[in-house]
Amino acid sequence: MLNVMRKYATNWMIKIILGAIVIVFVFWGVGSFSSKKEGRVALVNGEPITVEEYRQTYENLVEQLKSRFGSSMNDEMIKMFQVKRQALEKLIDQKLLLKEARDLDLQVSDREIADAIRKIRAFQTAGVFDRHLYKNILNRNNLAPEEFEMIQRQSMLMEKIRSLVTSCVKVSDNEAMQWFKWDDAEVNIDYVLFKPELYKDIKPSAEELRLFFGKHKTSYKTEPQIKTAYLYFDPETYTEKVNISDEEIKDYYETNLEEFKNQKTVEARHVLIKVRRDANPETVEKARTKALEIMKIAVEGKDFAELAKQHSECPSKNAGGQLGAFKKEEMVKPFSDKAFSMNAGDISEPVRTDFGWHIIKVEKVNEEFTLSLDDAKPEIRKILTVEKAKNLAYNGAEAAYNASFEGDDLIKTGQSLNLKVMTTGFFTKKDGPDKSIKDHEKFTAAAFNLSLMEISDVLDFENGYYIFQVTERLAERIPELKNVEKRVREDLIKEKQDEKAGKDAERFFSAIKAGKSISEESGKFDLTPVATGFFKRNDPIPDIGFEQKIISVAFKLSSENKLPENVIRGDRGYYVIEFTDRKKPELEKFEKKKTDIKKRLLQQKKADVYDAWLLQLRNRNTIIVEEGVLDS
Repeated sequence: MLNVMRKYATNWMIKIILGAIVIVFVFWGVGSFSSKKEGRVALVNGEPITVEEYRQTYENLVEQLKSRFGSSMNDEMIKMFQVKRQALEKLIDQKLLLKEARDLDLQVSDREIADAIRKIRAFQTAGVFDRHLYKNILNRNNLAPEEFEMIQRQSMLMEKIRSLVTSCVKVSDNEAMQWFKWDDAEVNIDYVLFKPELYKDIKPSAEELRLFFGKHKTSYKTEPQIKTAYLYFDPETYTEKVNISDEEIKDYYETNLEEFKNQKTVEARHVLIKVRRDANPETVEKARTKALEIMKIAVEGKDFAELAKQHSECPSKNAGGQLGAFKKEEMVKPFSDKAFSMNAGDISEPVRTDFGWHIIKVEKVNEEFTLSLDDAKPEIRKILTVEKAKNLAYNGAEAAYNASFEGDDLIKTGQSLNLKVMTTGFFTKKDGPDKSIKDHEKFTAAAFNLSLMEISDVLDFENGYYIFQVTERLAERIPELKNVEKRVREDLIKEKQDEKAGKDAERFFSAIKAGKSISEESGKFDLTPVATGFFKRNDPIPDIGFEQKIISVAFKLSSENKLPENVIRGDRGYYVIEFTDRKKPELEKFEKKKTDIKKRLLQQKKADVYDAWLLQLRNRNTIIVEEGVLDS
């Protein structure tokens, strides 16, 4: 069946079907895909969550983990963070919340979306929304503005639901006081630390190494490795073969005329005197008076850019208040209405917006115009050249793909077509191939889903098209002891050091519990007790760091109960601690901290209330998860 499909793969319909199957197979594996009914992973009140939605959400969560943990992120961490479950839960919650919003007839207006997007800092230049930057960022993330705005609408709808559910949550002064007393309490302890690395004279015998390796041999198992051969089709190498006719340029121009229309824009600077939207009349008038004084100085001829640097409270002050060229809809209405009614060189009287008072100086007015065909030709030629080069590169890749069949040697196939065939050395899922391959993570994931000598489909990467074949595969295996003896010896020594430190700590602790002095007894182990000084529950312990186990135990101790129940295992070794003193919070400090405490507690209470409400929402709706979705 696969041979037949490959033979006739030039048919576009089959290509589309194959492409869809490949996406799902790479993500799920063959077995799990077969269990998804009609390409869905769950039903929420009869509404499906599709495989594609699930895959996209999963990949987004994985990217977030990568940004946090970088190269240390691996498959084990993905399992530990239960990313598949997180992705599913997120999509289920989204379906439920959007349904609830519809039932409550909650709406998000176009104006609300526009205002929210303008406030996103990633889309701003010098503190002002930049439409070109907005489109560029979306393009780089393969998002159309309409798609992003739909996502934004859904996000804002869900936030409205959250606000509605938590709007009645309050925090009393008494609750804040109780938290203050708990959080600001301090304790002081003495401790003795038994560090495993101080136990130096440990020399394991050959028999001990053999027994340790036999007990832990799976820990030394090698990772599966593969070696690949691949063909790379770089669109840039095809540009010389591209011919663009005047007719094609004209056709593109007429079909995409909107691309060449330039709306009227104004280039301006401004000085902003900030005033809160809900400020009292006296504050508003005081700011207006200051703005009028600056305007008068500007009208008298003082350099406007210098005035902006001295007086403006907008981030653009560093650029002399420069806002660049902007369209009318890209600024808040009072600002735009004024700026677009002015001529070049004009300086406005103060204009009030939600941000405060603005003095505007228009530097240039760019009237609306449409780029002529002649002027647009260079850009159109560039666009069409890139498109055609990509098509030629794909056609080359497709021809190579069609010339190969299951079990063929890609190296021989490439040589017969006079193509340069490249090879990798052995690599693992963790390390991947040569980092010179762009998107080598995608390369690795796709390669490890191929069986031996299987040739991949044409894969579209960031920098072109690839076809590759797994030419050799090494399964995971348990090595011989002699090949990992150094690692085994190091691990055994660490285990023995830890064991000795733990036993000495237990002996020491038993003596202290029996009434011995911590100072005298520690001398027998050539150790010295250390006083931490006072520390709080949510602060690191001086000279120790943030050891949550020690902190938790220390705050349970008192003058009547100075010792914990057990030795405490910390990051640096084994701790024996003894209570010294406790300090109650200074109540006079409460008033200074009350506002922040209430804000923090309010956030936590809102989160708890919202989570409880969401659980109830789940319980009263019908949620069906397809079998096998969360299987690892």
